[in-house]
Amino acid sequence: MQSSAQSAQHSRPDFFSFANGERAKLPFSQEEYNNRLAKLRKLMQAEEIEAVLLTSMHNVAYYSGFLYCAFGRPYGCVVTADGCTTVSANIDFSQPWRRSHCDNVIYTDWQKDNYWRAVSELIKANGTLGIEADHLTLASNEQIKSYLQPARIQDVSAAIMQQRMIKSAEEIRLITSGAGIADIGGEAIRHAIRRGTREIDVAMAGRDAMELAISEQHPDSELRDSWVWFQSGINTDGAHNPVTTKKLEGGDILSLNTFPMISGYYTALERTLFVDDVDKDSLKIWEANVAAHELGISLIRPGIRCNEVCSEINSLFLDRNLLDYRTFGYGHSFGVLSHYYGREAGLEIREDIDTVLEPGMVVSIEPMLTIPEGKPGAGGYREHDILVVTEDGCKNITGFPYGPDHNVVSST
Repeated sequence: MQSSAQSAQHSRPDFFSFANGERAKLPFSQEEYNNRLAKLRKLMQAEEIEAVLLTSMHNVAYYSGFLYCAFGRPYGCVVTADGCTTVSANIDFSQPWRRSHCDNVIYTDWQKDNYWRAVSELIKANGTLGIEADHLTLASNEQIKSYLQPARIQDVSAAIMQQRMIKSAEEIRLITSGAGIADIGGEAIRHAIRRGTREIDVAMAGRDAMELAISEQHPDSELRDSWVWFQSGINTDGAHNPVTTKKLEGGDILSLNTFPMISGYYTALERTLFVDDVDKDSLKIWEANVAAHELGISLIRPGIRCNEVCSEINSLFLDRNLLDYRTFGYGHSFGVLSHYYGREAGLEIREDIDTVLEPGMVVSIEPMLTIPEGKPGAGGYREHDILVVTEDGCKNITGFPYGPDHNVVSST
């Protein structure tokens, strides 16, 4: 005989739908989301794909408006010829519905694999299924075979990345706003630089200024994930080195990095600075990196390939005997991405990327040289601007000044 607790458990649903409250104002219009889905469905039709299961944070957000917080749980968005449905965990209840422009199904954790049961209700068995192969785990792949039983599986990750690489007018407006907010964070950081001040204190000043600006300029957005990396001295040797409690000293090289996040969209400002003064060896390296930065900006236009831009900057560094100190490619795409999700790898300024730039693409130019400790001019040097590719060139949407004339900061 079953206990009352067991009976109650058996009556609980595996998944359900629930609209709690009113829809939130999303970062883009319904027309924008419809256009994105139309392009995806055109791809599906051409490849004879009956359903696509999106599982990454960036693609779920791009097509639905909802940016999930996984915390170890699976999330997804199922797109068919006539439907778009996010699949979310019960712990979020109806927030995913409020933050989606489309339908939503909530799965419960009363028993294992309810996520896959919910997804299987949205996808017909024995059909062709599109997936993000660069995001799914081996375990998820087995669950797909077991619960969805597709006749054929096709990876669509590269194709939909290429769709995301061309930004709409609405996206460019949001990215431009983000670039301006990154500048605001940069100004707050510059004012906070003092000898004896800790990196973390300077970083918090920049982050707080950006979050205040986002709350004022984008009052309907979710305030989440904006951050600052502010490094000094040896901590500047890596672009993604975390903030520490190291105190600033006179003559220190500094790396300012502000990253406002608006509805999943990342923008950035990155600058080299020095405290009080810059020695002649450091100045020589800094000026070389600025020259590379300006060369890169001058090259961005429709029709040029990413690896051609890379080759030109490589030649400049080679002529100055500095190419061996380059640490990564010279730029990347912008859009739905952060330091823990998203990447439009087909639009990076590297030797192995031959993508042709087109109007509507948004890229950075960000050369970086790292000189090891013990060598003259030791430290990491990096400048970073965001460029919108136009019909006849590019538009620089970063306003914060760069170079020795502006960024040797007096700490008195």
